[in-house]
Amino acid sequence: MWNETRGTSTVVDRAIAGQAGVWQESPLVGVDALLKKHQAAASKTFRMAERPFLELVNVRGDTRDAAFVRAVENVIGCRPPEKPNTTAEGNGYDMLWLGPDEWLVRSATAHDAAKTAPLQAKLGAAFAGVFASAVDIGSGYTVLEISGTRTREVLSRGCPLDLHPKLFGKGQCAQSHYFKAPVTLLPAGGERFELVIRRSFADYFVKIMLDAAEPLMS
Repeated sequence: MWNETRGTSTVVDRAIAGQAGVWQESPLVGVDALLKKHQAAASKTFRMAERPFLELVNVRGDTRDAAFVRAVENVIGCRPPEKPNTTAEGNGYDMLWLGPDEWLVRSATAHDAAKTAPLQAKLGAAFAGVFASAVDIGSGYTVLEISGTRTREVLSRGCPLDLHPKLFGKGQCAQSHYFKAPVTLLPAGGERFELVIRRSFADYFVKIMLDAAEPLMS
C-alpha cells in the first residue's frame, strides 16, 4: 500500500528510495503496537516477527516447456519444483510449489528499488515469447516468522495439518488455514516456521495467533 507523507511512522513503514513523501506500508501496521508488546515479552516458548517487504511473485508456466524452465533458472537460479508441496532454493530466492503450473517466488531479503530491478520485471523480460506469466503480489501479502519450543502447539491450535517434523520439514510447503485465515506455511528448520499471509487477513491473523499462544507462553 502506498501512502502520502505522514507526520509519524512505525517500525513497519519505510520510505521508498527516490520517491519523496511516499511510503511503503506493511499489512501489519494496524497491529504494530500489539506486535511490539508481544516481542517485548516473548520468550523461548514462542515468538512472532514480520519479515517485511520481501518480493513475492506468482509464476505460472509449464515445466514441459524447456524455454520456461530455462527462463526461471536464469532469473531465480533453480528449476521450478515439480513435486507437490516442495520448495527449491535459488540465488537469493526460493520457489514454492502451489500447483502443477503455479509457484510463489520469494526473495530472501527486502527488495531495494534503488539497486535492483523488481523481480517481476526480470521474470517478465525472461518470459518474452514464452507461454508464462509473472505477477507481483507483494503488496497484497506479508511474511511472518514464528519460532520457539511450543511453536508447533501454537500452530496446531488453528491449523489442521499434521505438523510432526518427520512429516513436515524444511524443503516442504503447504497451503492451509489458521482458524479462518488462509496461509502458506513453510518449515524453516528446527522450531521455526515462515507464514505467507494475505493482507486482508493480517490483523486478524496476528491477533488470533497471539491469543492462541498466550496460554502456552507462561
